[in-house]
Amino acid sequence: MAANYTLENYRFDLKTFFPDHIFDKITEIRVDAPEIIMQQAQERKRRHKLALNGKLTILAADHPARGVTHIGADPFIMGDRQQYMGRILRVLTATEFDGFMSTPDMIEDLFIIDYLVQNAGGPSFLDEKVLIGCMQRGGVAGVVGEIDDRFGSYTAESLARFRLDGGKMLLRFDPEDERTLNTIDYCARAVTDLNRYELPAFVEPLRMQANESGWTMKNTADELVKLVGVLAGFGDSSRNTWLKVPYCQDFHRVTQATTLPIILLGGPSKEDPRTTYQEFAAGMATRANVRGAMVGRNVTFPGADDPAAVAQALQQIVHHGASAQDAIEITMNYRDTQLDFLTQHIR
Repeated sequence: MAANYTLENYRFDLKTFFPDHIFDKITEIRVDAPEIIMQQAQERKRRHKLALNGKLTILAADHPARGVTHIGADPFIMGDRQQYMGRILRVLTATEFDGFMSTPDMIEDLFIIDYLVQNAGGPSFLDEKVLIGCMQRGGVAGVVGEIDDRFGSYTAESLARFRLDGGKMLLRFDPEDERTLNTIDYCARAVTDLNRYELPAFVEPLRMQANESGWTMKNTADELVKLVGVLAGFGDSSRNTWLKVPYCQDFHRVTQATTLPIILLGGPSKEDPRTTYQEFAAGMATRANVRGAMVGRNVTFPGADDPAAVAQALQQIVHHGASAQDAIEITMNYRDTQLDFLTQHIR
């Protein structure tokens, strides 16, 4: 009998998993021993291969660095770093998700927590994970001219220095705004820079349209087929390029536009994982070059549900071909698994 998705009286309790005293230790380390960040970066065990079975699940968390803090009706929920970091930790410590993508402050917070766990005799939760650095975030939301998405975070050189596993960039494409061409130039140069270090580039195209309230996405197959062709040609070589693409109607046309590996993005949180499961299951089944997902808000803020339960369900869709219906059952059975991972090690 098929499982029906229900929360009943369940609500994920963030502070049981990530209490105040652990959150406060991050700042203590930043003040008293900031050298631990580089120490952890150098000692982390990296994978010998990016996608061990040819597929990837990456948790994305770079929105606050562009001034985006809202989920649904709450305008500042992603601006609460304890909530945000706790939900990220929930996924990375309790699931088989392959890795994480974010800005330096976020990744360094993870290095600090990983140090605290290991220092107490626990296992590293970052060893063998894929860590992708966001290279951009200069197009701050709400600022005039934000479509000129300047690079202001990781560089190819700093990604290599911190022994990270790749760089991510975004092209918000508006054919009515010539500043889009600036972002094309920034991204193309970044792909070339990453190639010098043999680091993967994860490039995300979003077709945007300006309106009175800001920008809206217009990600149709017609638009994305053209954009995929543009992005695949960035840089001096495409040998290390992955494309991060939104699922849409007639998605097979988008996948047919390139031989490059494609990972699916999640977009704004629907605060209910069922639609995400349906889209990702359909996307993964489209064509062989669809190789995974880089998803953020739909995992970290899935309404009242446990981020780890949603992440584990998506892991099964991507790596094992689970159906959207299978994912619902996985979610309901996985809630609160390993909820004491941090508290059993960090006092």
